[in-house]
Amino acid sequence: QVQLVESGGDLVQPGGSLRLSCAASGFKLAYYSIGWFRQTPGSEREAVSCISSRDTSTDYADSVKGRFTISRDNAKNTVYLQMDSLKPEDAGLYYCGTGRYMFTICGLIEDEYDSWGQGTQVTVSS
Repeated sequence: QVQLVESGGDLVQPGGSLRLSCAASGFKLAYYSIGWFRQTPGSEREAVSCISSRDTSTDYADSVKGRFTISRDNAKNTVYLQMDSLKPEDAGLYYCGTGRYMFTICGLIEDEYDSWGQGTQVTVSS
């Protein structure tokens, strides 16, 4: 059974850091692109970052470039999102998704991903 489980969300002050994890089971995460998306109440899910399978190329939304870093540990079947210099507008429910096809270059389009976790909540507030 394909499953993604996000973790690491928390309440953090502006300027703080968090590291989110996306742990996969039931499939080899290394074969797929993984995307991180976030959603706030009343808004659509928006792309944050992604990492490709083979060449581990990455992409970031303009709003998080220079502050967030995505990485993967294939041995642990896990993708991470390191979030630094957090801002209140970074708050939301963060989801990871698996690319629809193996061995593709990742993109920041939600339709490129199908299997999603339940999300982990990030709150940025003083």
